[in-house]
Amino acid sequence: MWKVDLHSHTIFSKDCLTRTEDTIARARSIGLDKLAITEHDNLAGALRAKELAPDLIIVGEEIMTTHGELIAYFVKEEVPRGLSPQETIRRLRDQGAVVAIPHPLDSLRNSAMGMSTVLEVIDLVDALEVRNARCVRPQDNLAAMSLAQERGLFTTAGSDAHIPFELGRCYTEMPEFEDDAESFIDALQYAKPMGKESPFWPHLMSTWAKWRKRIRPVPYGGVLHTYRKSS
Repeated sequence: MWKVDLHSHTIFSKDCLTRTEDTIARARSIGLDKLAITEHDNLAGALRAKELAPDLIIVGEEIMTTHGELIAYFVKEEVPRGLSPQETIRRLRDQGAVVAIPHPLDSLRNSAMGMSTVLEVIDLVDALEVRNARCVRPQDNLAAMSLAQERGLFTTAGSDAHIPFELGRCYTEMPEFEDDAESFIDALQYAKPMGKESPFWPHLMSTWAKWRKRIRPVPYGGVLHTYRKSS
């Protein structure tokens, strides 16, 4: 069985300062077999990581819709933020991506969809993320698991890492799969969410990252990374 972290961020996300090379090095050092890079509302970070570690990286994106976030894997074309959940899912389906809802019932996170929106789109997605290491209240992860089981959806787990320490805190144990959406979906049938929640202090590092990028752009990979406030 593979150890797969299906939710992580690098410097290409507005609230993260971790360089891609450091993420890759940490993932290898802790024995991850696959790592999904799922930047906020962009594909650039995942594509950069894929160039550096094609055997390790799954290209993903975490997308803010008008009613909370979706997360997708094997994304080929970037989907912009600010669309309805239904339109976001349609655009992802058109390119053959696998679609899930991250931290769906997190009661303390503004970006979570929440029960009412989740129920509106649950039949349009492949999976629910039922173990997110950044969920402060473990019962919110448990509620997501209960809903997934009730509705017969695949389940995923991810660290939602913004710093190297967090990588692999929660992960998905699943059979080996090829580097494509079809093989990944087949393996998800046998996936088991594993791991435990992170302590609270990594959230403070994300707050610092936002302020650091506000104060002064951070150069990396020929790009100046700044904090861009969401509209």
